[in-house]
Amino acid sequence: MMKTTTKVIVTGMLLALFSTSLQAQSMSKKYKTVKMEMQINAPLERVWEAMVLDYGEISNFAPPIYTSSYLNGSLKGEVGAERVCSFNAQETRQSHEQIAEIDVENKTMRNRILGGKKLPLDFDNSQAFYRVVDNGDGTTTASYEFQFRTKPAFMGFMAKGSFKKQLSATLVGLKHYLETGEKVNGTIGNYKDVKKNYQKATVIKTK
Repeated sequence: MMKTTTKVIVTGMLLALFSTSLQAQSMSKKYKTVKMEMQINAPLERVWEAMVLDYGEISNFAPPIYTSSYLNGSLKGEVGAERVCSFNAQETRQSHEQIAEIDVENKTMRNRILGGKKLPLDFDNSQAFYRVVDNGDGTTTASYEFQFRTKPAFMGFMAKGSFKKQLSATLVGLKHYLETGEKVNGTIGNYKDVKKNYQKATVIKTK
């Protein structure tokens, strides 16, 4: 029972996947890190567009997310843009996120979670980096680095394994979406079939 309950809670904590803020979090407490990457057969600008410029449309390719939309007048992915992501059909688990900083030259974005429903995260000590690298051969490497502290803190060890699976799923979904045009999300429920055609994302760092 405990194992099942923990899995459900952690699923709602996602991807968060998720930024350098207008006013950065303190990150003053010890946090855990998961970083994963995947090669995508698409040019850098298209991958950057999907991950950052289409910020409110992450549900185009993220299996754990059912719906996503812009908030508070945001219309595109830029510093200060906000979005809400729902992790179930009932919209009882959600994250409210904001782009805190964008480094266009190095194709890096930092995303922060402003709040949410049923997300046991310490918001002042959790953030994510989205990065895109041109491989020089027509392919692009996309990565997510999630730095997080759970609330309560003891859940961090259990959450890390689940975050690895969910970040991998999001990168697989991104790859499939960009290479085929087919959306992948919780509402469609097609990830189980989609993932059969791809390898898992590569783990770069965990601590």
